[in-house]
This record gives sequence, structure tokens and C-alpha cells, in this order.
Amino acid sequence: MTSTVALQAADGHRFQAVRSDPTGTPKGGLVVLHAIYGVTPHIAEVCDRWAAAGYSAIAPALFDRVGEELVHPYTPDGVDAGSRCYAELAEEDALADVAACAAALASSGPTVASGFCAGGTLAWVASATLDFDAQVNFYGSDVPSRLELTPRCPTVMHYGDGDHVVPFEQIERIREAHPEMLLHVYPGAGHAFFNPEQANHDAAAAELAWRRSLEFLDQSL
Repeated sequence: MTSTVALQAADGHRFQAVRSDPTGTPKGGLVVLHAIYGVTPHIAEVCDRWAAAGYSAIAPALFDRVGEELVHPYTPDGVDAGSRCYAELAEEDALADVAACAAALASSGPTVASGFCAGGTLAWVASATLDFDAQVNFYGSDVPSRLELTPRCPTVMHYGDGDHVVPFEQIERIREAHPEMLLHVYPGAGHAFFNPEQANHDAAAAELAWRRSLEFLDQSL
């Protein structure tokens, strides 16, 4: 069960986060970075799921730098509002929050950057600029525009070949730019296929991506 914690970034910014921990000794810790909707119930459930698999997980409320308790609905207006929130976040500020979460997880063992959609893009940047031991990336939306970056840790990427945000030809650009990475493409799956709260949820693809992520971490950490 997740709990709400307060953390402080190096620049003094205080923000809320949800955290889940396993019952036994953690295998590692994950920083789970939310999509444009904020820390939704789905993000809290992802943290719980990681904890059930033996990992500590923290999901920062990145939008706390814009306003308190900002969570947007899965509607066109929610998409617009969430996109504006992410646009207002300076990358260095978001990375400071990520670093604070990683520091809070230091006692849990190896640290992993993970994220969904826009949070996947931030995980991509964090894995190339901060000290993480692995990256688990779910359909990072702007990764194709940040291919000059190279993760400094083992990385697995998950995309659907029906993703309207990251079309298949852009997914192939990621593969071509970084052939050393593990990149899985799920036939028929769309954007946000991992999220059961959204219309594009694909239960079979989500379960396979989850199993592959666990196997990847078992091999990489």
C-alpha cells in the first residue's frame, strides 16, 4: 500500500510523492515518473506492483512545481492541461526532483529510472545524465527527439506499434540510433497500453511488458 511522503530537492523545493516498499529486503528502488496526468491512482498502483515484486518505488508529484495536488483527467482537456504543466517544468528542476527520489531510495539498493509517456521522456533524460543502474521505459513520448542522449545504464523500452504519439517509424529511429538497447514493440498496442484506466489498455501487452521488465531487472541489477 502506498503512502504519501514529503521530499526536498537540492534547490530547496519541497514536493509530495507516493512510496511503496516490499515486506522484505528490497532488490532495488524505482523512481516512477508519471505521464501528463500527474500522480493518478494508476501510478500509485504501479508503485504497489513494484513493491509486491520486491522493489521500493517512489513516484514524485512533478507538477508540485506548477501547483499543489495537480492531477488531470483522461480527457482532451486533461491532456491539454497536463501538457501545459509539463511545458512549465524546467528540465533541470524536474531532474532535481528525480535525483531527490533516487537519494531517498539509496538504502534500497540499485536504483532504476522508469516512466510513462512524458515521464518516460524524463526517465530517458535522467538515465543519460544522472547515476542510475537501469532504466525501464514505457512509451517515452519525446524520446525520438532526444536521440542525441545515450543512457548510461542498461535500458529496456516498451512501445506499441499502434502508438499515435510515437508512430512506428519513430520507434524504428530509436532502434537504429541505439541498437545496443533492448526495445520491445507490441503488435496492435497503442499509446498508454499499460494503463488500465485508459481506453488504449491492452491487457496482454501490458502483462508481457511487465514480465519482460522483471526479467530485465533480474538480469541487469
